[in-house]
Amino acid sequence: MTRTLTTMTHLLLALVLSLLPLLATPGHAAASARIKDIADIEGVRDNVLVGYGLIVGLAGTGDSSNAIPFTRQSLANMLERLGVNAKDVLAQIKTKNVAAVMVTAKLPSLARQGSRIDVAVSSLGDAKSLEGGMLLATPLMAADGQTYAVAQGAVVVGGFLATGKDGSTLSKNHTTVARIAEGAMVERETGFELAQLGSTLRFVLRQPDFTTATRLKDAINGAFNEPLATADDNARISVMVPSRYQNQLTAIVQKIENLMVEPASEARVIIDEKTGTIVMGENVRIAPVAISHANLTIKVTEDKQISQPLSFNVAGETVVTDKSTIERIDDDPNKGKFEILNAGASLSDLVSGLNTLGVKPRDIISILQNIKAAGALQAELVIL
Repeated sequence: MTRTLTTMTHLLLALVLSLLPLLATPGHAAASARIKDIADIEGVRDNVLVGYGLIVGLAGTGDSSNAIPFTRQSLANMLERLGVNAKDVLAQIKTKNVAAVMVTAKLPSLARQGSRIDVAVSSLGDAKSLEGGMLLATPLMAADGQTYAVAQGAVVVGGFLATGKDGSTLSKNHTTVARIAEGAMVERETGFELAQLGSTLRFVLRQPDFTTATRLKDAINGAFNEPLATADDNARISVMVPSRYQNQLTAIVQKIENLMVEPASEARVIIDEKTGTIVMGENVRIAPVAISHANLTIKVTEDKQISQPLSFNVAGETVVTDKSTIERIDDDPNKGKFEILNAGASLSDLVSGLNTLGVKPRDIISILQNIKAAGALQAELVIL
């Protein structure tokens, strides 16, 4: 069967993206994932911590004394607490080796006193680089105003900044953001205990979906051979804890979170106009549509092929397969009419052929928008 598709150059680009090898044809099973990778236990969550601190030991890349006055004030207050009279000479304090920073971290709900967590450090003033600096002891507080951890240590910057005598600079990545691995020690626990979950565990999907919730429920019931789980809605699944697991919740959580479930995905196209990036889900489809652009014509040919097993192969069987051939026909001044793309051609059939056309991703963005406007794109179009 031969179908001739007269297409706008940009329309081809839209289809090109849908032809990416990552896209699966209808009926192709999606990859399974562990429950722990797609759902969280209700109540077991991280808590956000934040603090204000000073980084010292910079090689002249710290905050400007005149432009950032709070760095100088913070330094003077810290020296006063250490018994150094600094307020009388506040105007003379230089801060080129000091930088005011915000320190952030995530405290796990089950973190214990004395355990360590990673922290991120970000410049608050006009420091040029935090490379080689040392964060002084910084209390980290939660939303309730209580201090839960204290951060301190040498910062690690994922880049560099070099300045020449003539004012020229050479930099790589952001030098005003750094991290300290295990840089904070937990001083106060959240008070949450796993036993507080009682006789019911509730799993919350990170991507709510009715189909995924049902599959998760079925996987749990199948693993325990009893109806323990119920899907409350498209995001939460409740699991009744059997009496034999009442005193060992860790064991049942471990068993459930390692079960494999096939997440259902929505048909969605994500477009980032700033970078020209386009990502399509496996369920994206294009309905039959009439398209035309200038004199550009694409020819799609479908043939049947018969595949037979090798000789003396008892287990084999003869199979009929489809082969699609896509070619670009030279421009013809007499060709410019509309042609209809019938429902027989799938996006996967067009992938290899359209990729050879060299259509640019930014052109595909406008094509996708036009296809969506025509109602032919069977997917949600998300533009970032």
